[in-house]
Amino acid sequence: MLFMVIPDKTLRQTQQQVSVVVVTVHHHTDVSFRVKTHRLSVCAVAVKVVLVPEGHVMTVAFAIGLSIQELKRHLASELRVPPDVLRISVDGRAVEEQQSLMELGVRPHGSTRMEMSSTNPTVHPLRPVRLPEHDSMPDVITVRVQTGVTFQEVVVEIERARQRKAFLGGYRHRLTGTQYHHAAVQTLPRRRADRGVVVFSRDTQTVELKRQAQQCPVTVSTQMTGIGWHVPPLLSPVQVICLQSFARRWLAQQIVGQLRRQRDRRLAWLDLQKRRMTEEKEEQLRDRHQRWLNPQRREDFNLLYHALEKWRCEEEQQINSTLRGAERKAALCSLLEQEMQFIAAIGRHRIIVQNNNYDKTIRNFLDKCAAPHRWRAADGRLIEMDSQHTVRARQLRDLYNSVSQSPADQEQRVYVLMTLKHTVKEHECQLTRDIVDLIDRETDLMARRVKEASLEGLRKRISTLFLQYVKTPAFNPEVAKLLQVPQNPSQLKNNMFFCRNCQHYLCSADFSPATTDRLCGRCRDCSHVDNIARSRIDFSCYKNILGRLRADEQRLKEDAKIPFLLQVEDVRYLVDVVWGSRSAIHAGSNLYNLVFVRWESKKDWSPWNCILLSKEETSAHLEVHDVYETTFICRIKHKHMLARRHFSQIPIMAKYLDSRSAAALDNQLVCKPVTTAREKHVADPTLASAQ
Repeated sequence: MLFMVIPDKTLRQTQQQVSVVVVTVHHHTDVSFRVKTHRLSVCAVAVKVVLVPEGHVMTVAFAIGLSIQELKRHLASELRVPPDVLRISVDGRAVEEQQSLMELGVRPHGSTRMEMSSTNPTVHPLRPVRLPEHDSMPDVITVRVQTGVTFQEVVVEIERARQRKAFLGGYRHRLTGTQYHHAAVQTLPRRRADRGVVVFSRDTQTVELKRQAQQCPVTVSTQMTGIGWHVPPLLSPVQVICLQSFARRWLAQQIVGQLRRQRDRRLAWLDLQKRRMTEEKEEQLRDRHQRWLNPQRREDFNLLYHALEKWRCEEEQQINSTLRGAERKAALCSLLEQEMQFIAAIGRHRIIVQNNNYDKTIRNFLDKCAAPHRWRAADGRLIEMDSQHTVRARQLRDLYNSVSQSPADQEQRVYVLMTLKHTVKEHECQLTRDIVDLIDRETDLMARRVKEASLEGLRKRISTLFLQYVKTPAFNPEVAKLLQVPQNPSQLKNNMFFCRNCQHYLCSADFSPATTDRLCGRCRDCSHVDNIARSRIDFSCYKNILGRLRADEQRLKEDAKIPFLLQVEDVRYLVDVVWGSRSAIHAGSNLYNLVFVRWESKKDWSPWNCILLSKEETSAHLEVHDVYETTFICRIKHKHMLARRHFSQIPIMAKYLDSRSAAALDNQLVCKPVTTAREKHVADPTLASAQ
């Protein structure tokens, strides 16, 4: 390595401008050096600090008047430890913090060696921030600079650059055989200023086709006399020329006006689409914020548990990266206690919401029972019809609402109880006898003027028994179509399945119909509890993707089938496993902004004919054709092959595969590693329950 030192003509007493040029002569060196060009104090010294007991050496330039206390502060900031735990010694003896480098016997432009150790090596060990091979801390050398007649020593800092110099060739001496290599440039190339103009654009590389009509020689005419052509003198050529120019002007104005109107409509449409997308994003943010603050559904609580899991992972990662030993264990215990408190708070709020939603569920159930039969006539009118069963259900619903609500006075309550008593006496059974006994008891207690607070439990019991009366098909025939458990025992035989987790026999509606669910023998409630306890995944984003996919495909084709066969778990497999939760073009990872569209717009959507894009990229993908590169197309085809291979194992999806594609699937060679999840699929829940 060759150093050239160029001093300034004007020298000061304490400082001097020094420019150093470094030339690397070895092309195979992994580390190149660059010398800083700045003003250096001529009263600086090189201090080599040895970290005990590791033995790492740090070389730093300091002013000769610097105290040991200031030296500790600088080294503590570099090593990220408190200054109080540092202990500096010279030749085995400790030095005081008030002493300066000059008092220790260090001369200007000289160097000294110090040992530094930690008073508490367990909590605050001394180790370099970076490995020695990757250390970019500057080194220090002393250079003799000629200033006229005399020489002066100058301290120069050298930085280790991490870039690898390119091999530029060289030449060989014919006589001696010595090889000389060309040196690479020390500094990086100067970056041009950004002019705000896009110099790399696909529009400049695309051929623009134009259509222009040409006038054939048969229709060509002239207004000048010539051989074989005579112009009548009655026509004025000047007037004809003016008329043609006016006509061309009018046509040009019409064309320009039409183009202007098309441009305005296009800009207005783009502005409308931009505002619509902005409003949609704002609406999503408001909806998510409202779901966080006031959760009401199971999906809302999944969102809270997902946010809690994300917060826990971030806190745990920060604790593991900053703390060690007993402090780390204490912080993890504190984090666990906070997580338990948050889970308990979410559980309490969930119980309150369930109690509030219970009344709404009962009222909706009774409204469905009392609803009249509706159908569309041939002319499109909505026809409603009441039967004797719907009238009976409506009477029971009104009576239940009267019994459940708080009475205004005692006479009104007695009237409602007498009506209820006469209604249930129509059927003689143990349930009706219990209701009549409770009605007589409440009437007797009200006659004795018992407080309203003491009657709340009795009234709640009457409402519960009467609701059981309403849900009995023998007393309310219209309720039979809404009960989960059918009254016909033959239907229970083929529609009941066993849950391996809760050990209960449930109907098929309580199981998830997902085609990719590896635990298909588990009911919905057990899956929900397992999700809260383990993974805490928020399925709302995948549900939005599936809902938008179904709406788009139904708009394009009314009899679309495959999007309606997929469930939320299937969409999650496609998004996370096959497409990596990112957009195929710009790799956007916001799941609330991703949608599935057709890869080939003329074919029906399927897992092997789709692409995951953002909402902004969807319109461009559907409008343009044949614009993707071969590498990008191969990558998309590879993802289609993964989806086809996964869904071909499912009988309900395999019948939609093309026979040629299915035959070529087994013979296709994959030239890149593929990460797949082995799943045990049970096609028919009946077989799973039988096993």
